[in-house]
Order: sequence, then C-alpha cells, then structure tokens
Amino acid sequence: MMKRFRCCRLVDAAAVALSIGVAAPASAQGLQATHRVTAALALEAVGAAVAHCASQGNFVSAVVVDASGVRQAVLRGDNAGVHTLDSAMGKAYTAASFKAPTGAVATRIMGNPAAAGLAHVPGVLFAQGGLPIKIGDEVVGGIGVGGSPGGEKDEACAQAGLDQISERLK
Repeated sequence: MMKRFRCCRLVDAAAVALSIGVAAPASAQGLQATHRVTAALALEAVGAAVAHCASQGNFVSAVVVDASGVRQAVLRGDNAGVHTLDSAMGKAYTAASFKAPTGAVATRIMGNPAAAGLAHVPGVLFAQGGLPIKIGDEVVGGIGVGGSPGGEKDEACAQAGLDQISERLK
C-alpha cells in the first residue's frame, strides 16, 4: 500500500505542475524581447569582410559576436596570422559592449584619463576595426576584423561585412 500511495502522490504533483504551466501567460512579465543575427547572416558577414580585405591584399580574420559578446561566427582568412583571431574578437566584443565603432571608443577612452582603466577590462581592445551591428537603434552584436596594416583598413572590411547583410537586418 505504501508504494501505491507514493505513486499517486507523484501523479498528483505532476498534474498540479502541469496545470500551473498551462495557466501561465504566454509572455512572462519582466522579460525583454531581443533580436539576434542568424548564424547564416553572421557567417555571410565574416565571409564578406575577409573577402573584401583579401581583395585589397590583406590577410585578416573576422568575428561576429552577439549583443552579449559571445562568438557567433569566426573566419580566419587564408594566410592570416594566428594573432588576427584575438584581435578580431577583441574588436567585435568592444564594438558590441560599448555599442559604438571601436575607433571612436578608443579616441573617447584614451582621451579621458579617468576612463583609461577600461583598457584593462578582459576582452576589450581599443583599436579601430570593430563595428556594432544594429537593427534600428538596438545593438544586436558586433563585427571585428584584425590583420590589416592599419585599423582604417580593418574597419573598411568590417563595413563590407555589414553591408553584405544590412538589408536583411530589419
């Protein structure tokens, strides 16, 4: 009899749990809806960025991160140095977390002695070549490129990656 009682109590508990779950509203209060670049678009963006730089004779890597700075797509171009992966990741992370192009962030931070300590935050790289990915005013990620001889060239390649997918970011 004891075993049967336990079995019934488990069934009753499961029924209560199910009824609570069914009664819960479809959209919970206190949650935010966010957007995210699809894997296919992220791959397309890094491919376009690396291809643009290669057409200029520059061997780079490109990284797309989501709004939280988590890697979503990575491409190390042919002949790109191993260090270009870290550079591209740092730029993508910085663009997403500061919600601005990394060149502008670097200028703003380095010109402010009180904020110079931010250069020591893990994962942050204050160098030109990272751009935020936006849907309207919402930052949904970042793209970073590393490896060109000059940050302005990295940024142009990051922009080429964004241009490739921008029409579908709506």
